[in-house]
Amino acid sequence: MAYETRDHAPVGPRRAVRAPAAVAAGLVLALSFEPYDLPFLLPIGVAGLVWSLHGTTARTGAWVGLLGGAPFMFVHLFWMRSVGYDAWLMLSVLETSFFAPLGAAVAVLTRLRAWPVWTAAAWVSVEQWRGGWPFGGMPWGRLAFGSMDTPFAAALPYVGSTGVSLLVALVGTSLAWAVLSGRGRPRLAAMVAGGLVVATALPVLLPYDAPETRTATVAAIQGDVPGDGTDILFDHRGVTRNHVETTQRLADDVAAGRAPRPDFVVWPENSTAIDPFLDAELNDRIRAAVDSVGVPILVGAIVEHPEPGKILNQGIVWNPGTGAADRYTKRHPVPYGEYIPWRDSNPLTSRFDELARVARDMQAGTRLEPLPIAGFEVADAICFDIAYDDGLYAQVERGAELLVVQTSNATFIKTSQIDQQFDITRVRAVETGRDVVVAATNGVAGVIASDGSVVDQLAPQTQGYIDEVVSLTDAVPPSIRLGPLLGWLALIVSICALVAGLVPYRRGRPSEPTTRMHR
Repeated sequence: MAYETRDHAPVGPRRAVRAPAAVAAGLVLALSFEPYDLPFLLPIGVAGLVWSLHGTTARTGAWVGLLGGAPFMFVHLFWMRSVGYDAWLMLSVLETSFFAPLGAAVAVLTRLRAWPVWTAAAWVSVEQWRGGWPFGGMPWGRLAFGSMDTPFAAALPYVGSTGVSLLVALVGTSLAWAVLSGRGRPRLAAMVAGGLVVATALPVLLPYDAPETRTATVAAIQGDVPGDGTDILFDHRGVTRNHVETTQRLADDVAAGRAPRPDFVVWPENSTAIDPFLDAELNDRIRAAVDSVGVPILVGAIVEHPEPGKILNQGIVWNPGTGAADRYTKRHPVPYGEYIPWRDSNPLTSRFDELARVARDMQAGTRLEPLPIAGFEVADAICFDIAYDDGLYAQVERGAELLVVQTSNATFIKTSQIDQQFDITRVRAVETGRDVVVAATNGVAGVIASDGSVVDQLAPQTQGYIDEVVSLTDAVPPSIRLGPLLGWLALIVSICALVAGLVPYRRGRPSEPTTRMHR
């Protein structure tokens, strides 16, 4: 018996080539992100992994998927070593595990006609899955988060991060299809390539432009962290003192005419690591800073939860004269870093010394409304919150005119994490059509325009402030409503296509209609 392809059906790679091709594809994906920052490699990495999976079984696909996911995640998340190499290994293994079902799904879906569409949908579905589960998920490594400074980024305000991930994945899967079958179907390959070029170019030719409703002058404080800069608790009172002194320096410069008077000031996450409502000294320091500059300060503070053994990570609007007002509570605390899941029964709690430092569990916030600060509506995100869609989308939809990020990256200050997070923040600026003000304890504070360009930025591990005029808008871009719908659509399409691929016979023929047997 011999097999031949019908209608020039694509033939997958040889078995011996699959494993090294998958590993190479994973490395290419890792190179697309910081610290290497080669975003043009994104669709090539997707194409390489899909190519290595084509024509195999679901079981083999799962193993090949793991071989592709491992180099991607282990390299991309290498910054986690600053917490501990065991933490890096555990997180990388967990995130790699999602590539097993992805690999199995792609192996099944490539049996179908129009498989580049179904495989792209499956890629995005798995991105959404691992970005939300377990323990709230880990969105790092979404294709859209590496898309800045590429033509794909222009689509962000139209289709959101999910839509851009889908577009990048579709370009990658189509590239794999072209390599596998393009010679047999040159006209069709040209049509597909032309369609993708048009889809990518349209947002570039018709850029989203949110109308400016007004402006605000906002200052971001980077007070720096004493010691080697990696331990926010090494001298937490010194951290607060640095932010107070830097704010007072800003006030002096405003009084002398060397800086414009801000409408409000943003301090970073952990600018006070203990509850300022219970510590009189810290309360006095914050009040002195607010009085010196004469405008509200959005203070990043750790606040005691009413329930013993629990804490809150909050951005607190502190007004001159009247004190604390509205608050935003971090929506996505980091599991095993800011809280221990199932603390009492978790076997890991007693096995790792690092977990002993997490003495109290941080509780997640639920606020969806923007913060009113000095008459402006402001969407807040605390550190890793910036990587999640839910809180930002909700605040923008409810009237936020500006985004602010309060972050404490001291633990990761000597790693690529700060650059990766700053890139994610740039993506959010373009996606929401809003300027972003970032306040960091010791890096990286900055101001990002709604087109993703960096207006100003402070060097890591330096003390200073940024005082800039930012544009405000109340326009809600299509991304805010379309992005979540595309996520659900990708999931539904993936499930339906998988069901079709797993049915052994359709219309009396095997589920792989692209081959026939000859004696």
